Amino acid sequence: MTLLIVGAGGLVGAVARYVVGTWAQGLAGSSSFPLGTLLVNVAGCLLIGALAGLAETREALNAQTRAFLIVGVLGGFTTYSAFGYETVALLRNGDTLTGIANVGLQLALGLAAVWVGLRISQWA
Repeated sequence: MTLLIVGAGGLVGAVARYVVGTWAQGLAGSSSFPLGTLLVNVAGCLLIGALAGLAETREALNAQTRAFLIVGVLGGFTTYSAFGYETVALLRNGDTLTGIANVGLQLALGLAAVWVGLRISQWA
């Protein structure tokens, strides 16, 4: 049942990402700056912070609601929000070195993986 809940949330989040990203990029006009992606990532981080905060401090979300909203909707909207939340959680727990390593590895390995993927696609 949880898989269906996450999947439904993912559908909502992915559609919202497309709509919000396209709308924001349209506001930027002919700019090559990825304003849509920036807006989606920042909004996702704000939302995951607010929802996780409510879940942690007020126990406002049950497990199924968390699965739908945080994993599903925000996971479909942007995984950057999960990255941001997990990094802040590490820092809040005093795991500073692990938090810094997470930022560095996510950035370096993510960009390297995109580059490798592009190179692989050129071989095919």
